Amino acid sequence: MGTLSLSHAITPKLALHAHDFSSSSSSSSSSYYGLTFPYLNSRFQGSSSITRLAKKLRVSADSRKHSPAVDFNDPDWKSKFQNDFATRFNIPHITDVFDDAVSIPSTFCLRMRTPVSKEFAGGYPSDEEWHGYINNNDRVLLKVIHYSSPTSAGAECIDPDCTWVEQWVHRAGPREKIYFRPEEVKAAIVTCGGLCPGLNDVIRQIVITLEIYGVKKIVGIPFGYRGFSAKELNEMPLSRKVVQNIHLSGGSLLGVSRGGPSISEIVDSMEERGINMLFVLGGNGTHAGANAIHNECRARRMKVAVVGVPKTIDNDILLMDKTFGFDTAVEEAQRAINSAYIEAHSAYHGVGIVKLMGRSSGFIAMHAALASGQIDICLIPEVPFNLHGPHGVLRHLKYLIETKGSAVVCVAEGAGQNFLEKTNAKDASGNVVFGDIGVHIQQEIKKAFKAISVPVDVKFIDPTYMIRACRANASDGILCTVLGQNAVHGAFAGYSGITVGICNTHYVYLPIPEVISYPRLVDPNSRMWHRCLTSTGQPDFI
Repeated sequence: MGTLSLSHAITPKLALHAHDFSSSSSSSSSSYYGLTFPYLNSRFQGSSSITRLAKKLRVSADSRKHSPAVDFNDPDWKSKFQNDFATRFNIPHITDVFDDAVSIPSTFCLRMRTPVSKEFAGGYPSDEEWHGYINNNDRVLLKVIHYSSPTSAGAECIDPDCTWVEQWVHRAGPREKIYFRPEEVKAAIVTCGGLCPGLNDVIRQIVITLEIYGVKKIVGIPFGYRGFSAKELNEMPLSRKVVQNIHLSGGSLLGVSRGGPSISEIVDSMEERGINMLFVLGGNGTHAGANAIHNECRARRMKVAVVGVPKTIDNDILLMDKTFGFDTAVEEAQRAINSAYIEAHSAYHGVGIVKLMGRSSGFIAMHAALASGQIDICLIPEVPFNLHGPHGVLRHLKYLIETKGSAVVCVAEGAGQNFLEKTNAKDASGNVVFGDIGVHIQQEIKKAFKAISVPVDVKFIDPTYMIRACRANASDGILCTVLGQNAVHGAFAGYSGITVGICNTHYVYLPIPEVISYPRLVDPNSRMWHRCLTSTGQPDFI
């Protein structure tokens, strides 16, 4: 890995296919990674916005380059596809590098509650009758809907006939055999990126579960990856006593930051500190860094487990039902939406605008709009729209003012960026700094209605940082608890370079490269987006 910088490691390794959707106007569907998506149909051909969306969807990652194109004429294509899938989703284990790694009976047994101590130095207590362990061969089905046609709403088909192909991933949980002796473990936890409800819940549960295994040396790395190199930042000793009530507050006990030192510097620091378990809480970029750390540890033949816990309030991690903080964000967004509704409804020709999180994915805006029942227009990055023109947003707002007297708009931060002046500014994580679409829409509404001499009262609300700083709600609290526990179980089982998540209501381990290839997006032909459109009653804005 050498002097690979963290910012280089976390830059998405994306390559656009040369194929341009605008040249396929005769096709009623498009595909990527062998999956057919019929919603990119001729109705959108020629639209520059949908071309950009198409390119997002056509993007492929280096981690998938080894997957050969599927030849559907081959009678064995299905088994070959499944074998390739199983290879890609096989999770790294320390025995891949250390052939002589010896397993020992797990120190995690809920029937044996006595803490591990010196009297067990010669062996660990176990209970052969406890059936709470997960077998290493247990798997969870990745997809559960058998689509009969590529034209079904939300269809994700591998071949044109939508053949049913089972795709299995590793089930998460405690194993009967572990590969680390608790008294030899020094575990570290680091939180990176921005704030998100539930960070403290995950930290707390990782510490508690580590102590149940018998780990005594647990530390927190302050302020993200930079805590590995900044001399003025000292690691924070953690114990159940320290973390007992931290879940009652928002934010992160350890602090957060973006960017950081080089990968080699981070691994050097881990070596110096004697860290052999690292739990990384963060989004796509942070996970890319965690995977680079895992690879560097392997290259140095260090017996280290690196486990990620996906933290993205936008809910844009691939393959997972949801990520922690998302439910809380949707719930807290209701306050802003209700305030915007009251402001708009109480004013003469009132318009309320609420901007919510969602750089690439509109899940928060979509779910918040659906939950509130007060939104007239929901705008997300995945669905192109025009502001002006006979089918534009402003024309529909005029109709709403004339018929209802008021309107409420919910917009994701990444929507409509094509209307804003581009900047080359980037944050420490390498993300492009977006223009403010909420302010832009507010200004355009005022100008448009002034031009037709119609009075309008526009109120704009941006609750972003109020939402990010909240403590997790009950739903996210449960999710955080289970993710934290399973992260520790995975590390003790000897897995590394993995992340934990929930898939079809079951908890799984996934190889990091497979979940960071590109952001998970809202499918404009999904039933959930259709439900949102049914609720808002909005037309197409193109």
